[in-house]
Amino acid sequence: MSTQDTQPATQPQPQPQEQKTSKRKPSDAQSQPPPIHFTARDPPWTYLKLQLISQPQTKNDTLLDPLTARTYLTAALGQFLGLIGTSISIDILKIASSSTSTASSTSTSTPKNIVWVRVPRPDAAAVVAALSSWIGGTSGNGVAWRVCAKGNFLGALVAGDGRDLFVP
Repeated sequence: MSTQDTQPATQPQPQPQEQKTSKRKPSDAQSQPPPIHFTARDPPWTYLKLQLISQPQTKNDTLLDPLTARTYLTAALGQFLGLIGTSISIDILKIASSSTSTASSTSTSTPKNIVWVRVPRPDAAAVVAALSSWIGGTSGNGVAWRVCAKGNFLGALVAGDGRDLFVP
């Protein structure tokens, strides 16, 4: 046997410990919070901007009030979809009526009888079809709905700022 086999093996001297890197994630106090991402894939509501069109255009068009708007909306849904159509929930968010005067009969005048409504998203296609195909009113004075805009988010529908909806 050699002398190396009989002598105890010398162990290397421990060197000063270097900083150990932890395999754990840093604590919440040391790290920044992660950015928050929000994606709404299935919003519950669809928003519609509607305009009531009167035929023939007369100078004494009446202003649209909430009761008349609800009546016209329900009549359109009832005519197109029957009893099921009248049970669709429609929330009237805002009615913007402006009277037409002879001084402001320019082409840049504010459109009149604008209605903002909210409907359940699954019923939105049926509501748009019903409203855009409906013609009602009394004899000699026909009215119809024009769908100006449709969207799942109200902010995007009013050009992103929302001022059009909340101006008195």
